[in-house]
Amino acid sequence: MTTLCLDFGNTRLKAGVFKNGSFIEEVSFENDSLDTISSVVQKYNPNKTILASVIDHNTEIESYLSTKTNFHKLSSNSKLNFTIAVGKSETIGTDRLALMAAACSEFPGKNNLIIGIGTCITYNFINTASQFLGGSISPGMDMRFKAMHDYTAKLPLVSSDRNLPLIGYDTKTNLQSGVIFGIANEINGFIEKYNEKYGNFNAVLTGGDAPYFASQLKSRIFADINFLYKGLYALSELNH
Repeated sequence: MTTLCLDFGNTRLKAGVFKNGSFIEEVSFENDSLDTISSVVQKYNPNKTILASVIDHNTEIESYLSTKTNFHKLSSNSKLNFTIAVGKSETIGTDRLALMAAACSEFPGKNNLIIGIGTCITYNFINTASQFLGGSISPGMDMRFKAMHDYTAKLPLVSSDRNLPLIGYDTKTNLQSGVIFGIANEINGFIEKYNEKYGNFNAVLTGGDAPYFASQLKSRIFADINFLYKGLYALSELNH
C-alpha cells in the first residue's frame, strides 16, 4: 500500500512517499503542472494521496488525483486527531495542521511544542488533551536575509553558511551571524518561556534546517525533518 503525501509550501513543492506505513523518500516538484504530478503518480502508483497546500496551486491536479487515487485535500474540515481550541480554524495553515497531527500520532497524551522552520518559523503547541492552543509565527531564515537586502540601500543579499563565526568580520558574516544566531536564540527563548508555563513537554524541530539548528539549542530537542509528512500520512489514514 503506497501513499503519496503532497506538501505545497511557499518555497518548495514536495511530497513524502510512504509504503505500508513507513516513510520511503522525499520527492521534489519543479512545478504543479498536470504533467509533473502525473509523472510522479505513474512512477509510484500510489493507492492514496493527500494534499496540504498553502499556495494557490493548479486545481486541475485535484481532479486528476481523485481519478487516479483515493485522494483527500487537507483543510480545517478534515477529520483531525486533535481539537482546535482557537477561533477561526479555517485560517490555520494546512502545514500546521499536519504538524499537530504528527505530534498526536508520535507523542500522544503529552504536551508538545512543534517548531517548523520554513519560509516562516511556526511555533505550535498542543496539550495533553490533544488540543491545539495556537502559537507564534516569525520570519524564516531566507525571509530575514531578503528583508535586510530589500529594505536597505547597500546591504547585500546573502545566504546561510554553516561555518560562520559568532562575531562577523565583514558585512556578509555580520548578516549571517545576526540571522542564524538570532534564530537560534529566538528558539531557545520560546522553549524557555513554554518551560516556565508548562514544565514538562516535548520540543520537536522540523524543516530542512532542523538538524543544524538543533545542535545550537540549549534544551534537549527532537529533530525530524520528515515530521510534517508523518502528520499527513496519519491524516490520510484517518480521512480514508
